Amino acid sequence: MTLPLYLGLPMWANQDWLGSLYPRHAKTELLSDYAAVFSSVEGNTTFYSGIPKPETVAAWARQAPPHFRFCFKLPATVTHDQRLTHLEDAWTFLAALEPLHDRLGPTMVQLPRDFGPQELPQLEALLAAWPAHLPCAVEVRHPEFFHKGVAETALNRLLITYSANRVMLDVRPLFSTPANSHMGLAHAQQEKPKLPLHVLSTANYPVIRFIGHIDKTINSDYFTAWKARLKLWINQGKTPFLFVHTADNRESPYMARLLYNALGEVTPLPPLAPFAGEKQSQLF
Repeated sequence: MTLPLYLGLPMWANQDWLGSLYPRHAKTELLSDYAAVFSSVEGNTTFYSGIPKPETVAAWARQAPPHFRFCFKLPATVTHDQRLTHLEDAWTFLAALEPLHDRLGPTMVQLPRDFGPQELPQLEALLAAWPAHLPCAVEVRHPEFFHKGVAETALNRLLITYSANRVMLDVRPLFSTPANSHMGLAHAQQEKPKLPLHVLSTANYPVIRFIGHIDKTINSDYFTAWKARLKLWINQGKTPFLFVHTADNRESPYMARLLYNALGEVTPLPPLAPFAGEKQSQLF
C-alpha cells in the first residue's frame, strides 16, 4: 500500500510522549504504537550509533507494519568522519537493513556543514553506485549550496541525474523569534543550522524536515505555503515525506497531527488513528 504522503517524527522512542502518543505505562517496544499512528520516522539513531545489530533490525521488522517507511540516516562515520571516501561502509550499512528493504523510505545522507562544492565528486560516487531499488535523499548544509549559483546548480543537477531527493530543512519557524528564556527553543536554535529554505523536488520522494517553534500559530502560518506545494507534488504522482520537529520535541506528535489535518483540508489524506495515551485517558 502506497500512501499519498508519509508523516513522521524525528524518533519513536521518547519518554515525554507517555500518556499522549503512548499509553502512560507503555512497554519498552514503542515502535508498534508509533506506527499505529504515523507512517514514517527519521532514523536518527543510526546517524549516531552506526550499523544496527541483526537482532535490532529484526525487532524493528517485527513491529513495523507493511505500509510503514523508515528513513534512516547514513552513519556519521560515513558522512562526517570519512566524508564519503570509504563507500564500502555505506553498502555494509544498507546490507544490514536488508530485512527492512521493503519498508525503507529515502535513506538520508546528511552531510557536514563544511562539505562543499569541491567534494561533490565523492557524493557523485556514492549516488552512482547507490542501489536502484532503494530511494535516497541528500541534506547539504554548506552555504555555497544555498546561493543559487554555480555550486547549487551543480548539486541539483547531480541529484536529478541520479534520482536523489534533496532534503528541505525548514527552520524558519524555529528562528522566527528570539529564544528569550525558553531553554528548549534556545537549545534548538543553537543546534540547527540557520539556512535559507530552497523548495524544489529533484526526484520522486520530496523530504521536508519542518523544524517548528513552540508557538503553534507560528508553525501553522509557516506551513500554509507548504499545503499548496505538497498538494501539487501529490497530484504530480510524487510521494512526499513530512517530518515534524518542535523545539524540544515534546509537542511534536500534536504538531504533526495539526499540520497533517491542515493539509487534509486541501488534498485527500487517510485519517490518523487516535493516540493510544489519549484513548487510555478517555477510558478513565
